[in-house]
Amino acid sequence: MSDGTVLVSGELRAVRARSTGVEHSDTADPIVERLFPIPSIVEKFSKGSPLLQAPQPLIIFLYITSCYRKVLKWEDVEIGEPKEGEIRVKNKAIGLNFIDVYCRKGDFKLSPVPFTPGMEAIGVVTAVGSGLTEMKVGDVVAYAGLPMGSYSEEQILPANVAVPVPPSIDPIVAASIMLKGMTAQFLVRRCFKVESGHKVLIHAAAGGVGSLLCQWANLLGATVIGTVSTEEKAAQAKEDGCHHVINYKKEDFVEAVKKITPEGVHVVYDSVGKDTFKGSMACLKSRGYIVSFGVASGTPDPVPLSDLVAKSLFWTWGSLFHYAETREELLETAEDVFTNVASGVLHVRVNHKYPLSQAAQAHADLENRKTTGSVVLIPDGAEL
Repeated sequence: MSDGTVLVSGELRAVRARSTGVEHSDTADPIVERLFPIPSIVEKFSKGSPLLQAPQPLIIFLYITSCYRKVLKWEDVEIGEPKEGEIRVKNKAIGLNFIDVYCRKGDFKLSPVPFTPGMEAIGVVTAVGSGLTEMKVGDVVAYAGLPMGSYSEEQILPANVAVPVPPSIDPIVAASIMLKGMTAQFLVRRCFKVESGHKVLIHAAAGGVGSLLCQWANLLGATVIGTVSTEEKAAQAKEDGCHHVINYKKEDFVEAVKKITPEGVHVVYDSVGKDTFKGSMACLKSRGYIVSFGVASGTPDPVPLSDLVAKSLFWTWGSLFHYAETREELLETAEDVFTNVASGVLHVRVNHKYPLSQAAQAHADLENRKTTGSVVLIPDGAEL
C-alpha cells in the first residue's frame, strides 16, 4: 500500500488521518448546496467516455463541505494499489482551472462530497494494474477531466484517461495545457469551426483558455477581438494575437465591438457568464453563435427563445467531456495540442506557480481575477 498527501474540499471536524481510522469532534459547518440551473452535466455524460470513468473511491478522511476556500485542507490518505485497467501516478505538476472553483462551490456537482478536487495533471506512472500492456512504470503521462483528484501527490487513474506526453513538452507546460489546450482545440475546430475571414469575440482574452483561443483563432485567419479588465492584460492579449483589445473597465464592450465591426461578429466565446451574456448576444451578427464554456461571474439569467429568434442566433455550451468521449478523440485532441505547442505555434503562458499546499490562495487569486494565463500547482518535492 502507498500513502500520499492530497488536498480535499471539505470543512473538517478536527480530522486526523490514521491507518486505523479517523478522529473528529462533534461540530461542523452545514453543507452548502447550489444547483447549476442547466440540464445536469453528469446525467448528460456518455458512460463510455474515457474522461468520465472513475476508479473505486479512495479512503476519505473528512466529513462535510461548503463553498468557502477554507474547505481546502491537507489530509493523508491511503492511496492503495491500482486495480485492473488502472495506473498509479506520482504527480509532477497540477493544472488549476476555473472548473475546480465551480466544483468547490457546488455549481458543478461532478462528485459526491467530500472529494479531492483537480482535473488536470502530469506525472510518472509508479504502478500498473493487471491487464495493461500499453503503459509501464516510468512512463510520463497527463490527463484532463474525470475522475477528480489531481490535487494530490499521487493518485489512481483509469489508464484510458491518460495520454503519453512527448519528451519535447515541459512538465509545467503539460500540466497547464491539457484541459485548457484541449478545450481551446475543440472550441475553435469543432464546437464552432473558425475559418479565415470570421470575426471572433473572446471574453477573458488573457486567461488560460482565452490566451490559447486568441492564438488559435488568429492562426486560422480570423479577426480576433478580445475583452480584458486591465492594461497589463490588454498588452498580453495583443501579444497573443488579438487584433482589437477592449478594456471593459474603461468602455462598453458592446459599443466598442460595433465600432470595429458594425455588422457584428460570427461567434462569441464566453467563459464569463452573467456579466457578459446579454452583451455577447448584442455583438452577434445574424446567425451568429454564442459558445459558452464557463460562468466565472455567475450563471446567466434565463434566455427567452424570442431573444434568439430576432437574429436567428445559436447558443451552445461546449464541454470537453463531450468532445473527447472516445479514446480516439482524446488522443487526437491531445496530439493536436502537443504538436502545436512543440512547434511553437501555441505559446503557453504559465504565469503563476503555487505550492500544492497553497491551493486555497491560488483559488482566491483566480476568482479575484489576479491571474493571467495558466496557473500550476507544484507538489512538495516534485522532480521537474
